Amino acid sequence: MTEPTVVLLVAHPRPNSFNHSLARRLRAALECEGARVHFHDLHAEGFDPLLAPQESYVVGHGLRLAAASSDPLLAQHRAQIAAADALVVVHPNWWGMPPAILTGWLDRVLVPGVAYTLSTAGGHPESLLRIRRLLVVNTTDTPAAREQEVFGDPLALIWERCVGSYLGSADVPTRVERHVLASANEVGAEQRRQWVRDVGDAGARLASDLRS
Repeated sequence: MTEPTVVLLVAHPRPNSFNHSLARRLRAALECEGARVHFHDLHAEGFDPLLAPQESYVVGHGLRLAAASSDPLLAQHRAQIAAADALVVVHPNWWGMPPAILTGWLDRVLVPGVAYTLSTAGGHPESLLRIRRLLVVNTTDTPAAREQEVFGDPLALIWERCVGSYLGSADVPTRVERHVLASANEVGAEQRRQWVRDVGDAGARLASDLRS
C-alpha cells in the first residue's frame, strides 16, 4: 500500500480555539492510518493572503510571472498541494465565508500552472492536481435550520461547486465531504467532545480509503 499524502489546513487566529482541537484530532487520526500529513496553521505560520499583482494572471504571457514567487512558504504550499492525494480544511464560518487568510490561500496556492490550466479566460479549466478527497470541517454559531432556511449554506457553493471541481481529474473527480458543526459556541462540553471524536473518525476513514 502506498502512503497517501494529505495537506491539512487550520484557519483560526486563536491557537486554543475549538478549530485547533478539531485539526489536532484530524492530524492524529490521519497519521495513525498511515497518511503523510503536511499540517499548516495558517495564522501561526504567518501565511500572507494578499495576492501580488503579478500573481493575478490566469491566461497569456503573464502566467510566467504568476508562477514565479520569492516567497518560500508559498512555494512550499504549492509544491505540497501539487503532490497531495487529499486536502483537509478546518475553519469557522464567518459571514458565510472562510476567514480571509484561507480565501487568500486559495487565491495564491490554487493558481494556473499549479492547480489548473486555462486556454482562454472564458474556457474550461483542466486540472493539474490529483486530489481524490476534500474534507472540510467548519464551525458556525448559526443553528443548522436557520443556516439552510435563511442563508442556504453558502459554504457548499464555495467548497463543493467551486473549489472541489478544480482539484481532481476528469476521470477521477474529487469526492467532497463536509462536516458543519452548528451552534458551536452554545453546545456543552460533551457535544464538543463527540464532534472531535466524529471528526477524527472521518479523518481515519479518509486515510483508509486513500490507502485502499
